[in-house]
Amino acid sequence: MSRRIASVDALRGLAVAAMLLVNNPGDWGAVYWPLEHAEWHGFTPTDLIFPFFLFIVGVSGALALGPRVDAGAAPGPLRNAVLLRGLRIFVLGLVLHGLAWWLMHKPEFRVLGVLQRIGICFAFAGVAAIHLRARGQWVLLLALLIGYGALLLFGSPTLEKVGSLNQRIDTAVLGRWAYEWDAKTGMAFDPEGLLSTLGALATTLFGLLCGGLLRREQTRGLLLTGIAAALVGWWWSRWLPWNKQLWTPSFVLWTGGLAAVALAAAHQWVDRMNHRPWGRAFGLNAIGAYAGAWMCTVLLAGFGWMDPLYRTVFGPLGPSLGPHGQSLAFAIAFVGVWALIVWALAKRRLYWKI
Repeated sequence: MSRRIASVDALRGLAVAAMLLVNNPGDWGAVYWPLEHAEWHGFTPTDLIFPFFLFIVGVSGALALGPRVDAGAAPGPLRNAVLLRGLRIFVLGLVLHGLAWWLMHKPEFRVLGVLQRIGICFAFAGVAAIHLRARGQWVLLLALLIGYGALLLFGSPTLEKVGSLNQRIDTAVLGRWAYEWDAKTGMAFDPEGLLSTLGALATTLFGLLCGGLLRREQTRGLLLTGIAAALVGWWWSRWLPWNKQLWTPSFVLWTGGLAAVALAAAHQWVDRMNHRPWGRAFGLNAIGAYAGAWMCTVLLAGFGWMDPLYRTVFGPLGPSLGPHGQSLAFAIAFVGVWALIVWALAKRRLYWKI
């Protein structure tokens, strides 16, 4: 199966639309709890979005690269193309952070972030798809999960933010270029930081393996794999809690398992029963939609237009919807505008590839 699969595009698109929804409330002080990340341990629906996207990155890698590898494509040029695209995604993340730092007068430049993590995980999964068969990929996944889990359980002084091995590494390496930087204490921490990238790599690699099952039309195996992974992740959370910011191995398996179940259901619903692939337009222009929405938000905030727009257009909704409903209305409208943009692009077969 080397053709484009509508259910994969749809799931990717729904993940991007959800990213835009949770990243763009009208008022950050008035957000319903399901649209916020867990403060530390645990998870909310919002904490599923990024793992689902990285899982789909792995699935897409299996669908795009698997047929070429099976056809005997030379690994060198294929690997170079994968690494180059990963680098382009990483650099795009740096450019967007530079734009935010400049226009929004942020005190420090952030080196890592969502797109940077996507670029790293894309390159890693792509190289694994080219050079390792399924058995080798499973061995690598287990090594990542067990190795990272051992680091957290036995190598980290604590699983709380302050004093954790993740925080110490981010402080030593990233310093003021991390997402969180305390000039008084010298403490730095980044939710897309260095050590937690091991967990994100495992999520993407799990997606690569599940993509192989999908490519071979093993939907039942995909479903059972997802259920098993989620159950193991739930069991493991007793000793190593779910934590998105640390991207713990239990979080990898729990969210990856749920993503695999969602993929199996979407494949059955969309590809086999021919129902409409909601969100596919977002999925076909995923990076373009994310980057474009980021630039839109930064420009509105940087030029001082965001607050007047919110007060003027959505302020009248406050008395009837309350502050939380008013804030959500802005987020929904923001996603709606971008849904129209990606729909128009898809109608014209215009896709931004990076």
